[in-house]
Amino acid sequence: MGIRTEKLASVIKRDIGEILQRNYQPSGAFITVTQVRVTDDLSIAKVYLSVFSPGRETEPIYKYIDDHQDEIRYRLASKIKNQVRRIPELLFFQDDTAEYVNKIENLFSKVREEESGSESSDEDGSDKY
Repeated sequence: MGIRTEKLASVIKRDIGEILQRNYQPSGAFITVTQVRVTDDLSIAKVYLSVFSPGRETEPIYKYIDDHQDEIRYRLASKIKNQVRRIPELLFFQDDTAEYVNKIENLFSKVREEESGSESSDEDGSDKY
């Protein structure tokens, strides 16, 4: 990404975060804009969201945001209209980075447990050839 696309991405990230918090955040849930990627021609912005909603399903929240995509774009346009000629189309995606990190951490924990289990059996002398 070029400097212009990075700057626009950071502006969109900040402004969409504010829009979602004020207008589209259900009670008891927290919506975070984790990343925004803008195409080089500035026509499309991919917005990655993370939803923390203890004890609730997150899919309806993502669907609700997707259904109100045009309204969110309109609100964004009112904030950044002096900075760009054309407001980028917004595409919302679920950011599953936290889930991926947890999965990898669990795999590392299992490997550590297996290694510590095999080390203790080596110390006993039970695994001799």
